[in-house]
Amino acid sequence: MDNYGFLRFVADSWALVALTVVFLGVIVFAYRPRSSRLHQDAAALIFRNDMKPAADSRRGEMEA
Repeated sequence: MDNYGFLRFVADSWALVALTVVFLGVIVFAYRPRSSRLHQDAAALIFRNDMKPAADSRRGEMEA
C-alpha cells in the first residue's frame, strides 16, 4: 500500500474511532454525578457579586 492509501485508511477508520471515543469521553466527563456542584457554581458565577439596583428617585417622571 502506498503512503497516501495508508494515511487515508487510518483517517477513515482508526481516526474516526479515536475521535468518537474522545467525544464520548467528554460527554461522560461533563455529565458525571460529581460535577453538578461545579457546574452550578459556574452558572451562578456572574451573580456572585451582584448587588440590588439603587432606588430610582425620579420614579414616575418622564425623561425628555
